[in-house]
Amino acid sequence: MALPELKYDEKGLIPTVVQQHDTGEVLMVAWMNETAVAKTLETGKTWFWSRSRQQYWMKGETSGNTQDVLQVLYDCDADTLLVKVDQKGVACHTGERSCFYRELDLAAGGDAEQASDDS
Repeated sequence: MALPELKYDEKGLIPTVVQQHDTGEVLMVAWMNETAVAKTLETGKTWFWSRSRQQYWMKGETSGNTQDVLQVLYDCDADTLLVKVDQKGVACHTGERSCFYRELDLAAGGDAEQASDDS
C-alpha cells in the first residue's frame, strides 16, 4: 500500500502520536514506517516499528492492552501522524494509563515531579 504524501525521516520512520478518541488524552508516542502504517490501516489496530528491537510490534500483542483505531490523521507538513484510538487497558508499559504521567516542575528549574491526581 503506497502512501506517497507522507514524509518519513532518513530512517524511513514517522513519529506517531496516539490519542484517546473521546477524551483527547495523549496516550503515547511511537514510530511507524510505511509497513506499520499499512498494517494499522488494514487491521484497525496500532502497529509500530521498534527502533531498539528492529521489529514490528502491535500495541497489546503481549499485554492485551490493545488500541482500536478510529481515525488516522497527518499534519500539515505530512511528517507526523495522529492516531485516534479506543484504548483497552493501559497504554504505558509501566502500567500507567498514559505514557505522559510525569511532569517537570517549572518552579524547581525542571526537576521531574510525579503528577498528582489534583493537578
